[in-house]
Amino acid sequence: MKTGEVSWTRMEAGIEKVRLRLLRAAAALRAADLPYAIVGGNAVAAWVSRVDEAAVRNTRDVDILVRRADHAKIRAALEGAGFVYRQLSALGRAGKMDVYLERDSVKVRDALHVIWAEEKITPDSPEAAPDPAGAEETGGFALVPLAALVRMKLSAFRDKDRMHLRDLLEVGLIDQSWLTRLPVPLAERLRLLLEDPFG
Repeated sequence: MKTGEVSWTRMEAGIEKVRLRLLRAAAALRAADLPYAIVGGNAVAAWVSRVDEAAVRNTRDVDILVRRADHAKIRAALEGAGFVYRQLSALGRAGKMDVYLERDSVKVRDALHVIWAEEKITPDSPEAAPDPAGAEETGGFALVPLAALVRMKLSAFRDKDRMHLRDLLEVGLIDQSWLTRLPVPLAERLRLLLEDPFG
């Protein structure tokens, strides 16, 4: 593969595209009066930025937690904002993945990824995703509460989820005191990270 020169402009443009995609989707859902919450890597970055902006890790995809009962209204709102709905095979797990792509993009990594409230993200997840109720309006979007985000990350517990949990640990947003606040399966996963963060 041929590569070009390192470009700060291109790096900044990539981050800005994600920010604008997130804000456009959030504005469309808010205008339609639909409950939602930003989750995933962008939610982790938002929480980390409240403590240490130098520790923020950028991510390309935008994960949005919504209710399946609102799907028709969500689709109308997001398609009205210029997104295209697709249902794709979910890599590494059974079932389908619901995404919204930019009209000028075919890259799934540049998509809005739909997370359905009160459904398991993976079949073997100990818990279902939470409801978006209680999300905090901040920075132009509704941010999932920290406790709900931590439970989602511990429940999914893929490589990227463990990485995000390490980010939250590093800045002190979660610590050993959380072990008593979590159900046993999730507490055990957190204990593993506390005992061996990079294992």
